[in-house]
Amino acid sequence: MVKLGIIVPCYNEEEALPETVKQLESLICELTDRGKITGDSFVLYVDDGSKDGTWEVITGSNKGYKHVQGLKLAGNVGHQNALLAGLMTVKEEVDAAISIDADLQDDISVIEEMLEKYENGNDIVYGVRAERKSDTFFKRFSAQSFYKLMNMMGAKSIYNHADYRLMSQRAIKGLSQFKERNLFLRGIVPTIGYNSDCVYYARKERMAGESKYPLKKMISFALDGITSFSIKPMNFIMGAGIFMILIAIVAAIYAFHSYITGDVVRGWTTIIWSLWFIGGSIMFSLGLVGQYIGKIYIEVKERPRYIIEERLFCSDDVRDPD
Repeated sequence: MVKLGIIVPCYNEEEALPETVKQLESLICELTDRGKITGDSFVLYVDDGSKDGTWEVITGSNKGYKHVQGLKLAGNVGHQNALLAGLMTVKEEVDAAISIDADLQDDISVIEEMLEKYENGNDIVYGVRAERKSDTFFKRFSAQSFYKLMNMMGAKSIYNHADYRLMSQRAIKGLSQFKERNLFLRGIVPTIGYNSDCVYYARKERMAGESKYPLKKMISFALDGITSFSIKPMNFIMGAGIFMILIAIVAAIYAFHSYITGDVVRGWTTIIWSLWFIGGSIMFSLGLVGQYIGKIYIEVKERPRYIIEERLFCSDDVRDPD
C-alpha cells in the first residue's frame, strides 16, 4: 500500500478550511478502509502567513482529526513556495504526495485514479480540467492564450493543468534539485522527466471565501512563467531590433532619393510617430530585459524560499469525521 501525503497550501482560508478538512479526512479514511493507502497517511496544511484565523483552524483540526498535520511558515512567501515547502517537508516521509488547493475546486474523487496510475508505474500524475465552462469568458480566453504562449516560447506545460498533481517520492526528490527562487512549478515538474500520465475532471465552484488570484496576480504569475522558462522574448527583441534597423536603412535611402529629386514632403507627423514608436519599443525592450536581470538579481542572493515556524504532527487525541 501507498503512504500518501496530501499537501494543501493555505492563505486566508479560514472560511473554506473547515469543510476542506472534513472532506479530505473522510477521503483518507475511505481510502484507508479500502486498502488503497496506509493508515499513517495524512493531509499537511501549509499556512502561508495568513492574516486571518487559518492557523487556528488548522491547530483545532489537528486535535480533532486523525490525519491532519500542520506547517506554519514564518511569513507569506506565495503559493508556489508554500507548496514547495510542503513537498520538501514530506519528501522523506511518504511514497507519494498530492498537491491541491484549499478551496477544493479540484475534484478529490479522482485521487483514487491518480493512485492507480501511480501504482501502474507513473511517477507524476497530472490533474487536468476536462473543460472550463465554470470560468468567465475573459478567464477562459486568457488561460488558453497563456498555455499557447508558453508552448510557443518552448516551455513544457500541460494544457489546463494547474498545481493539482501526484508526485512519487523520487519525483519530489528530483524537484528538490531545482534551486531557482523564481518558482513556476507547473513548468518545472514536466522537465523532471519521469513517466507521467493525466486524469481528467470537472472543476467545481469555490465553497467559500475569495479567489487568491486576482487579475494582477494572474498577470504576474504568467510573466514569471514565461521569463523563467524561455529566452525567446529576448531573441524576439533582437530580431525586432534588426528589422527596425533594416526599415531605417530603407527609409534613409528613400529620404535621400527624395532629396536628390526634389520630391520632399514637409511635415512632422511621420517624425513624431516614429519617435513615439521607437521610444516605446526601446522602453518595452528595456523593461523585458529588466525582468531577466531582476530574476538574476534574486537568484544570486540565494535567500531562503521559505522559513518554517512550526510543524504539527498527527494528534493521538482524535475523533472520527462526521
